[in-house]
Amino acid sequence: MSKIRFVGLDVHAETIAVAVAEAGGEVRSLGTIPNKPESVRKLVGKLAPAATLKCCYEAGPTGYVLYWQLTQLGVACEVIAPSLVPSKAGDRVKTDRRDAEKLARCYRAGELTAVWVPDAAHEALRDLVRAREAAKKDQLRHRHRLGKFLLRHGKRPADAGQAWTQKYVNWIRIHASFEEAALNATVAHYLEEIDHIAERIAKLEVAIDEAVKQAAPEIRAVIEALQALRGIAQTTAATVVSELGSLSRFQNPRQLMGYSGLVPREHSSGNKTQRGAITKSGNAHLRRVLVEAAWTYQHRPNVQGRVLRRQKALALSDEAKKIAWKAQQRLHKRFTVLAARGKNHNQIVTALARELLGFLWAIAVDAEAHCKPAKPAKAA
Repeated sequence: MSKIRFVGLDVHAETIAVAVAEAGGEVRSLGTIPNKPESVRKLVGKLAPAATLKCCYEAGPTGYVLYWQLTQLGVACEVIAPSLVPSKAGDRVKTDRRDAEKLARCYRAGELTAVWVPDAAHEALRDLVRAREAAKKDQLRHRHRLGKFLLRHGKRPADAGQAWTQKYVNWIRIHASFEEAALNATVAHYLEEIDHIAERIAKLEVAIDEAVKQAAPEIRAVIEALQALRGIAQTTAATVVSELGSLSRFQNPRQLMGYSGLVPREHSSGNKTQRGAITKSGNAHLRRVLVEAAWTYQHRPNVQGRVLRRQKALALSDEAKKIAWKAQQRLHKRFTVLAARGKNHNQIVTALARELLGFLWAIAVDAEAHCKPAKPAKAA
């Protein structure tokens, strides 16, 4: 039987640096090839048979196109988390060739951590959800610019209600006028941009609703089940599912918490144990929506308003409702206890977001189990 050959690929938009580590042998560079399907196919043909190859490359802006190319050619491939690639403290020379050789060497030694590669359905939903998130960031940025502009010129909204409500915007349109035409043009520009972004967000939210309706039954079932939780509406649930994929791939909630980067970092040695802020080593999009949802658990447990309407409209299972109610009781009590100790509210909510992941995992695993097709009965 042929020995396994470990291939490290340093992938860029136009080129791919290639290195091979023989099983128990040397690591050598094979040079650079164009980042094109035909060039990749020729590389696999040169290193054939494909069954003896194990390829890896770092996750990055080129996405998973190369992964799918190699998989279709029958080559085992993994996408590696860049932040978890071992590096020498004294190494000051970085080139594409060296990076490819290091990937091949570490891959052979089993020192690399692979990331989850989404399928076409999850990746499409994820890109749509992230487009909405980018639009929300643009909206916040333009609102800040207009607010600071008005503050610099002494225009402070009086009796305009909460910031950026319709009443607040109407106050700006009526009262934010200046003698200088240039300043009036500036206000008009900011308002136009804010209105335009609001339209973008509305269109993206409609697209997300349609995408969820057309999603595969197992994806749609998990998105609906997660909405039993307080603070988890459809957009947040879609973000969780698109960023994590199948939650049952995590053996327990602790693995999921570590994956999210919401666990505290630790530096312990001997009898000394030292923990600090959260690691932030996981998915930033996931952490953001979880922290936003966790803020709702500062309020007393109840099932009414939006939560009740969602649970009735989606006809959720009794198990999902039971877990969601348990989450409300547990997390609100946790918030109260930590607040009584004088903890900072941001720290409290971060801790609640971490525990909320456990309830998310339980609901999603239950929903996925019910979506699996029943095994056919064995013939007598």
